[in-house]
Amino acid sequence: MDIQVRNLTKKDYVDLKKSMEQAYDGVGETWSKENIQDLIDLFPEGQLCVEIDGHVVACALSIILNSKKNNIYDSYYEIIDNGKFTKHSDDGDTLYGIEVFVHPSHRALRLGRRLYDARKELCEQMNLKGIIAGGRIPNYHNYADKMSPRVYIEKVKRKEIFDPTLTFQLSNDFHVKKILKHYLPEDAESMEFATLLEWNNIYYEAETRSISTTKQTIRLGLVQWQMRLFDNLDAFYDQIEFFVDTVSDYGTDFIMFPEFFNTPLMSPYNDLPERLAMERLAQHTAEIIDRIQQFAVSYNVNIIAGSMPLVENKKLYNVSYLCHRNGKLDQFKKIHITPNEFKYYGMVGGSEVKVFDTDCGKVGLLICYDVEFPELSRILADQGMQILFVPFMTDTQNGYIRVRTCAQARAIENECYVAIAGSVGNLPRVNNMDIQYSQSAVFTPSDFAFPNNAIKAEATPNAEMVLIADVDLYALRDLHEYGTVKIKKDRRKDLYEVKLLK
Repeated sequence: MDIQVRNLTKKDYVDLKKSMEQAYDGVGETWSKENIQDLIDLFPEGQLCVEIDGHVVACALSIILNSKKNNIYDSYYEIIDNGKFTKHSDDGDTLYGIEVFVHPSHRALRLGRRLYDARKELCEQMNLKGIIAGGRIPNYHNYADKMSPRVYIEKVKRKEIFDPTLTFQLSNDFHVKKILKHYLPEDAESMEFATLLEWNNIYYEAETRSISTTKQTIRLGLVQWQMRLFDNLDAFYDQIEFFVDTVSDYGTDFIMFPEFFNTPLMSPYNDLPERLAMERLAQHTAEIIDRIQQFAVSYNVNIIAGSMPLVENKKLYNVSYLCHRNGKLDQFKKIHITPNEFKYYGMVGGSEVKVFDTDCGKVGLLICYDVEFPELSRILADQGMQILFVPFMTDTQNGYIRVRTCAQARAIENECYVAIAGSVGNLPRVNNMDIQYSQSAVFTPSDFAFPNNAIKAEATPNAEMVLIADVDLYALRDLHEYGTVKIKKDRRKDLYEVKLLK
């Protein structure tokens, strides 16, 4: 069984409708296709679903309200404005849950809890005050002649009475803020009563409101990969999955592998000319990336899949892939090809420089030699990059020092984090890949909020290991505004600038 919590898309409506019809079972109307499309256009991050084996079986819909401008005690149809959702506000302060349902055949899996947890995480990431939702009390009609809604709710709290909706909501740290009358006029089971439920975000900071849905503390996992020969592709995949499994267990948001970490697979082609051997290796790239993308989704972690050769239009590129945990795939073609890459393989450089949006902020990708050209990082920084990932491969210590020193400079001058990951060990049966030197590291800006040496963490040199480090995006924001020096702001743009020509 493959279970994923993800954002709802417009393509999901057919599955969604089938699950709604089963979940509602004649109680209330299902959401129209237009309603779902409007919500996704209005607030895509707030529309969540659970997918099992490729089918949507549960859903949670929400909007953002400004609690100072809107009456959160309004009836359900007033809140959603009869499906127009005009009260949604990007600069609001409260997440309002307008729907949660689970297909009856999957309710034993506690999918509702997953959706509630995802909502809470969204609320924290967006720095909202909390979550508000109107909740039915469907078991109340069995007690309406004996007690008031208030007494019924108190008995449910004390677990003297079980209510399928309210009991679940209370167990998920919601509390009843108010009893609502005439909330859903067609809700005979609840006798038209409902609870206004609230969950408070204890991390809310009133002065740091952000509409960004990115996390603010990001955990990085860098794999310092031991070069070794593999009998077949499955053995290679097993080694990758070992690291993904191990590192993701620590709750990492990103895992990065080194440049050309799949070159052990070139050993069967060692008798071929270098260019042809690399082209043969490139034939495996699509399959390898597909497998790593599956790992990213199943282990719920974003993976920078080092770099691999790619042939396009008879040109040979060195490409890094960003496998998002939501299934999306991005790629970056190395811009600056080293003299040896050109000499032995005839590789050519890419021509696109851009940042990538992730669920953990804006990130940049450069490959090894690229980081020695400061213009690239400056362009990425101007596009909002917060973390720069640099998979690399160096055979000597002086080559490594160039990459390391330049990467540390990029972190300081662009007020961002830079993570580098390389390979160690030897490959005696692979031409031009025979020796490796590496010390993976995470570099920071240089100011009081960061380590004195501007190094967040570094691996043991030349030993296979993983390096795990947390980086704080809030600290970058404060640095930009209140740092001892403000490098990005103090540039003399009246005198010089760096820009893309394409």
